[in-house]
Amino acid sequence: MTIKLEKIKDERKKNKISFLVKNSDEVFTNTIRRMIVEEVPTLAVEDLEIKDNGSALYDEMLGLRLGLTPIKTDLKSYELKEKCKCAGAGCAKCELKMTLKASKKGYVYAEEVQSADPECIFVYPKMPLTKLLSKQKMDLTMTAILGQGKNHAKWIPGLPIYRREPVIKVNGKVADAQKVVSHCPQGIFALKGNSLEVIKDKVYDCNDCQQCVDLDKNISLEESGDFIFTLESWGQLNCKEILIQSAELLIEKVEEMEKLI
Repeated sequence: MTIKLEKIKDERKKNKISFLVKNSDEVFTNTIRRMIVEEVPTLAVEDLEIKDNGSALYDEMLGLRLGLTPIKTDLKSYELKEKCKCAGAGCAKCELKMTLKASKKGYVYAEEVQSADPECIFVYPKMPLTKLLSKQKMDLTMTAILGQGKNHAKWIPGLPIYRREPVIKVNGKVADAQKVVSHCPQGIFALKGNSLEVIKDKVYDCNDCQQCVDLDKNISLEESGDFIFTLESWGQLNCKEILIQSAELLIEKVEEMEKLI
C-alpha cells in the first residue's frame, strides 16, 4: 500500500503547513514527527563569551535567551561537529561566529547582532534580547553550531503534530440548527435555508470538542483512518526543507539498519 500526501493548507507567511497522510498508521506518522523534533539539525548559539554585560539580565539568563533565539540555517554550508573534517576542533564549516556590541539606551534587538555569514542571522530582526539604561553597554561574542533536538530543545526546528481526520455528518433534520452553528467554536457549520450543512473547507479545523454531537443526535463525529499532519516552523528552515530533511535522515537510518542486519 502506497502512502499518499494531500495538501490541506500552506500558510507560508506563518511558516505553517497542513497535509493529509493517507494509507498510513500511527507508527509511521509518529516516526516523521520524531525525526523532525529529534534529528533535523539547525543552528543555535552554543558558546557565549561575555566581555561586558551591563543589562538587567544576568549572564546565565542572557545566554539562555540567545540560545533559544532561532537562526536562519543553511544546511548545505554547515556540518554537525561530529561529522566535520576538522574532527570537532572548530572551523568555518561547523561553527558560525556572531558578535553583539550595544551601548544605546533602550531595547537591544536581534538585528543588531553581526554574523560572519550574512545568510545565517537571527530569524526575527525585532526580537528584543534585553534592555539597556543610560551608560550601560554590551559586548558579546557568540559561537553557533549545528545541533539536534535530541540533545537540546534550542535545536528543534518547529512544532509537528498529527491527529486523526475528523468525519462530520448531518444524518437528518436538526431541531435547532442555528444553535449548532453558534456553538461550534471552529465555525464548521452553516445554515442553508432551514437546513444545517457542513462547510467542507472547515472540517479539518475541528478540534473534536463534541459540542455538536451533544446538541443533536442527528449529528455524528467520527475519525477516519487518515491523519492530519501540521508543521509550524520556528523559522530556521522552511517547512519544505524540514520535511525533506526528515525524510532523507529516515532513509539514512533505514539503510544503516540494513547494513547492520
